[in-house]
Amino acid sequence: MKSAAGAGTPAERSPGGAGARDRDEELATLAKALGHPTRVAILRFLYRRGSCVCGTIVDQLPFAQATVSQHLKVLKDAGLLQGEIDGPRVCYCPDPEVLARARDLIEALPREGTNR
Repeated sequence: MKSAAGAGTPAERSPGGAGARDRDEELATLAKALGHPTRVAILRFLYRRGSCVCGTIVDQLPFAQATVSQHLKVLKDAGLLQGEIDGPRVCYCPDPEVLARARDLIEALPREGTNR
């Protein structure tokens, strides 16, 4: 759909067509998940620990249980975390491949921007 000014949505204006739009969507999803300082702190903590249970995060970081749970869901939905059920708890661990993919998408921005 075109905007009133006729410029189109950011995805429609994206250089490179549908493949670029898919990469733009992927990067935007990952960037949104990384766009809150609490989520960055949780992700950094999990990388240092390797994995942990939600309660451990609450014990180690200055965030309430509800806050941690909400941010873990956003990180997991974006694919940055994997969750494994361990009895009544969920053990979260970071997915380094997804973080590497985010880095690759960011590093590709200048290269894709020169294809005009």
